[in-house]
Amino acid sequence: MDTRVLIAGAGPTGLTLAIELARRDVAVRIIDKAETYFAGSRGDGMQPRTLEVFEDLGVLDAVLAQGAAPVPMKIHLGGEVVGERMMFDPVEPTPSKPYPTGWFLGQSQTEAILRDRLAEFGVHVELATALADFEQDADGVTATLSTGETVRAEYLVGADGGKSFVRKTLGIAFEGTTDESIRMLLGDVRAEGLDRAYGHWFATPDEPMSGMMFSPLPGTPHFQFGAALGDGETDVETALPAVQARLDALSGGTVKLSDLAWSTVWRPNIRLAARFRDGRVFLAGDAAHVHPPTGGQGLNTGIQDGYNLGWKLADGSPELLDSYEVERRTVAARVLGVSAGLMQKYVDGDDDAHHRGEDTQQLDITYRGGPLSPAGTGALQPGDRAPDAPLTDANGKRVRLFELFRGPHATELLFGDGPTSGYRIRPAGSVATGTDLVDDGGHAYAAYAAYDVKPGARVLIRPDGYVWSMS
Repeated sequence: MDTRVLIAGAGPTGLTLAIELARRDVAVRIIDKAETYFAGSRGDGMQPRTLEVFEDLGVLDAVLAQGAAPVPMKIHLGGEVVGERMMFDPVEPTPSKPYPTGWFLGQSQTEAILRDRLAEFGVHVELATALADFEQDADGVTATLSTGETVRAEYLVGADGGKSFVRKTLGIAFEGTTDESIRMLLGDVRAEGLDRAYGHWFATPDEPMSGMMFSPLPGTPHFQFGAALGDGETDVETALPAVQARLDALSGGTVKLSDLAWSTVWRPNIRLAARFRDGRVFLAGDAAHVHPPTGGQGLNTGIQDGYNLGWKLADGSPELLDSYEVERRTVAARVLGVSAGLMQKYVDGDDDAHHRGEDTQQLDITYRGGPLSPAGTGALQPGDRAPDAPLTDANGKRVRLFELFRGPHATELLFGDGPTSGYRIRPAGSVATGTDLVDDGGHAYAAYAAYDVKPGARVLIRPDGYVWSMS
């Protein structure tokens, strides 16, 4: 084999997967047909669960430093500010949920952070390198690249977007709809005179839900903008003068636009691949599912595809590889329902269309009932996200469960007395010895539902931070 895994597509999904493999010392190559790295915002909203994934991958500090928390949205009607709204309800961190609110950072910046992290393991994206053809057999995949090189790999992963060459070559149906009746003008632009401490919604008093949105992009001088297009608008111009004219009609000409970085007319594509796997070839990210931008689910779901698949490919056992499609396709179907529902609110002019609730945070994703999750009872069960909690070691040092989970390993927790190969968690009032940890605040016992479990209760945490078993 020339490499263990070949990844086609170097967006957030492919990069996350490559990091997961590289930090486990798995040989990986990641290629992309683009000649230069993408520059633009696109998927700029990161959900709380993705922030937890980024903490594990070692990129959270950079993401938090370069990004920003959600800002209020000023509502401009007829050129006058008539109020403010928040997309997210303010939520304070808790011991079990350290990152309860979303975070904003342009996709190109997120990708740059992930590329830098991948480079720390000696792996670099190969640009201007497309997948031209591939064939698989019982032992591996033979891929032909646009450079003329032939690569032999154990596995191929198509993370190559909604128009995936890998998916099309496999003949896997991409089930769903493309609604031509709903279109949006999207892009990044500078906006002189707009306060960057806010997002901005421009509309007319007679049509307050049909307007133009501007959101500041952290770390750049640009705003991301979006405007719903009317039924009669065809051959829409995407150049700067047309974008300016559209805004002038709503704002009265008070905002001057410049430096249009990119723009496009978007149509809601809601699709789900019939299969996420064909033998030694896997699909992930937009190659497997595409979402409306409503709810900020697409990028986040793709990142977690890569996070789920990485440790399973590294292990290579049939049971783990078989579980990928079952777990992630079920999640993708559910998430598509959330984003499609929010899209319909926009279409219907629902006043609640801009609000984001707990169903968009992806903290409630569960693999209950899946092939790796034996049936359980109680609030926390196998397949659920493993909560965080603060603890104290024998030297009085504070440590979090997420710190113990960090890395390419599974983690065993033992609540109470008994031998363990992992971490023994003692209740408040106990004395820690050796590698014991004391749950002074009772948060770990509460989060892991260990109050009513016999001393010696064991909880095994998967490498991707979900409960594997409880006994």
